[in-house]
Amino acid sequence: MAEEIILDVRGKMCPIPVMEVSKVSRQVKPGQVIKVLATDPAAKPDLQSWAKRTGNEILEIKDEAGYTVIRIRINNPVK
Repeated sequence: MAEEIILDVRGKMCPIPVMEVSKVSRQVKPGQVIKVLATDPAAKPDLQSWAKRTGNEILEIKDEAGYTVIRIRINNPVK
């Protein structure tokens, strides 16, 4: 299994987190996991919506000290 890609978008506000995930998703193989680190409260619902719309899968959402971790399996790399 390929290593997770860590995408640190802490300090960036909507729509940057979704745009960055979308950009990275084009560069990975199906099944790859992107671990997003975000401080924007909108990142959680925005990325859940993006994953549903694009056919990708949210594996985990957890709150850490001062930021949120969102793990997304890329089943369908965005074109």
